[in-house]
Amino acid sequence: PWVPGGVLVLAGLSLTLRPVWGGSLWLAALLGLFGLFLMLQTALLRLEFDAEALLIRRNATLIRRFPYSEWLTWRVFWPPLPVLFCFREQSSIHFLPVLFDATALRHALRQHLPQLDETASP
Repeated sequence: PWVPGGVLVLAGLSLTLRPVWGGSLWLAALLGLFGLFLMLQTALLRLEFDAEALLIRRNATLIRRFPYSEWLTWRVFWPPLPVLFCFREQSSIHFLPVLFDATALRHALRQHLPQLDETASP
């Protein structure tokens, strides 16, 4: 919840800015809506690592399955404040905002994909 919380704090702080682009109220509203959207996603979506694939679930419903056998590389961008998780499969590339514990994510990825190096470019 740190990323959505941070966006909501930025929304509040933007109200103290001098009016730019028609006023700071619009900026605060946009940031606030985006923060609420991220908070909702944080509450609903779950990553699950099973033996063969990364699973994305909304509550108990499986939304997407990414088999490890198709992964080419992965990376968590900006390590001091991880905000984006990227992984590449044979057929496509995926970007996910980091709305979860990046340390636990790295640990799980290294456990399930020991043959892949995080430093490789996706």
